[in-house]
Amino acid sequence: MIPVLTQEMIEPHLDWLTLTDALAQGHRRPPAQIEDVLMGRGDDRLLSRAAWIDGLGVGVKSVTVFAGNTARGLPSVQGAMLVFDDETGSLKAVIDSVLVTKWKTAGDSLLGARLLARKGARKLLIVGAGTVAASLIEAYGAWIADLEVTVWARRTDAAQALADRYPGTRVASDLEAAVRAADIVSTCTLARDPLIRGDWLQAGQHLDLIGAYTPDMREADDRAMQRARVFVDARATTVHHIGELMIPLASGAIAEGDIQGEFRDLVAGTAGRRSDDDITLFKNGGGAHLDLMTAQVILDTWQRLQG
Repeated sequence: MIPVLTQEMIEPHLDWLTLTDALAQGHRRPPAQIEDVLMGRGDDRLLSRAAWIDGLGVGVKSVTVFAGNTARGLPSVQGAMLVFDDETGSLKAVIDSVLVTKWKTAGDSLLGARLLARKGARKLLIVGAGTVAASLIEAYGAWIADLEVTVWARRTDAAQALADRYPGTRVASDLEAAVRAADIVSTCTLARDPLIRGDWLQAGQHLDLIGAYTPDMREADDRAMQRARVFVDARATTVHHIGELMIPLASGAIAEGDIQGEFRDLVAGTAGRRSDDDITLFKNGGGAHLDLMTAQVILDTWQRLQG
């Protein structure tokens, strides 16, 4: 029987460092084939993202986005991921898309920080207070034993509610001061205009940008892009797709040559932080290849639990 793996079944047995090690290993494999399909009916959407990595397998994650479901008391985003065997093409598992997306998104950023953040970094500022912000606290906490977390959000009550879930987490009221004091700044908002100003950044900081995912969204201004050494998880899914890069590229604020590398370069050791004074900027763009790598970790975990 083909397993159907839910968040409740698998999440207690997952580990952030194991996941990021697997993501790094996945980028030592042949480059992925990636295709996205978006369909719509009025305001409703179906997004399917597929990836094939030779030697790892095939994955297709499909999610529906029905905004009207909120009024029905139903989730607005629902979906599942299918994982197929690389050699036979047979279906290996069906996995809850929420589980894949949560671990893929935070794992993407955590791997970026493990490869780029200055050694000894422990002061983390999270900008945003939603679901991704919570998973970032858990992910970074698994990596840095003495992590100090501060949260800033437009709504102070939302930031406080998140902080209350994680003892020791502080709430910031002044974003500029909080950015200046942090070692790592991780943004997970739906901002269309920049929140992070490059003039606030300090030598040695690592800036992790997650929220922007459309051509008109960005979380950091041109000055941040110009002051930092810029990296992405994958050029193919970010450079010409996400406003964080598209907007400053179009204006001439930066050039494509200013993008120093992607995961494949970072993992290979051909790009990365050069000194403790570097400001590093990492754009987390996601992508179906990362979904597939994450899904394989989930499937491996389930198989291990079966004895």
